[in-house]
Amino acid sequence: MPTHHDNDYKLLFSHPEMVRDLLLGFVPGDWVQDARFETLERVNASYVSESDKQRHDDMVWRLKVGPRWVWVYLLLEFQSQPDEWMAVRMMVYVGLLAQHLIKEGQLDQGRLPSLLPMVLYKGPRPWSSARDVADCFAPGPPALEPYRPRLLYHLIDEARLKLSPSDEVRNVTEALFKLEHSANRSDIARLAYAMGQALQAPEHQNLRRTLNVWLRRLIRRKMPDIATDELDQIHDLLKGPTMLEETLERLYNEAIEKGLSKGHSQGLSQGLSQGLSQGLSQGRSQGIAMMLARVIEQRFAPVPAWAYQRLQSASVERLEAWSEQMFSAPTLEALLDEAGARH
Repeated sequence: MPTHHDNDYKLLFSHPEMVRDLLLGFVPGDWVQDARFETLERVNASYVSESDKQRHDDMVWRLKVGPRWVWVYLLLEFQSQPDEWMAVRMMVYVGLLAQHLIKEGQLDQGRLPSLLPMVLYKGPRPWSSARDVADCFAPGPPALEPYRPRLLYHLIDEARLKLSPSDEVRNVTEALFKLEHSANRSDIARLAYAMGQALQAPEHQNLRRTLNVWLRRLIRRKMPDIATDELDQIHDLLKGPTMLEETLERLYNEAIEKGLSKGHSQGLSQGLSQGLSQGLSQGRSQGIAMMLARVIEQRFAPVPAWAYQRLQSASVERLEAWSEQMFSAPTLEALLDEAGARH
């Protein structure tokens, strides 16, 4: 079932500004320099229902590059692991779109217009599936090789993008991707402000509201134990970094203290003979482990039993290290690695 986060992402990329920045920042080729982004428009893709192929996570856009239209088929993929038959799926969707363009007379000098199939993948596992549909077919006799279907799609594997470490961001989509993998509260506030600076014009207000909704849910996912009522009182999270950063810092510290207090009491209840220092240490460890487990459940669900056991037995230092690596690790196995478990 789609989550709020998935639905928010689909809504974000229903805004032309986000699609423009996606093309400018993450699609190769110099053709985008000639793109007329003022012509970018979303096209009704309801035609795919003719073959019961209608999806709610794909969208079709078109824009002019020079005097000609270019069509962009953007598919948002939220599964936890790659779909090995994505290339076949994309071949079907592109075929349906081509049929629709022929039916509607949307041709370029009697031929189909240029088309870019794209997949934006958000799963934790690296993408390993074929990107050319030809690779989905077994080799045949050499004489049949020319008849093997071919269709290549452009993949954006978000979790493994090599984003610039600089504090600067090229556009709103890059800030979005950086926010997805930022755990530092000051980074979240800074990137939110960068988005706000780029979207000050009145025509960006709809996207700005959508980003506010998405950002509130992002903060809840990354910091599930903080009280968010006070956060909701900040009308526009994109307006300035200081208030957001200070609020997140205070709410985070309050959540930590609450976890420490709970863990401290549990540690002391096991007997005064173990000593106050041990109770405090155990309380701190349990408080951090509890918060880290909540975030892991949000990102890597379902979480196997061995992962919970590893969290419970880890040292405070190891738990803090895992917290820092939470949003850069591609898989749960990579995060809670065997070497780390021995610390």
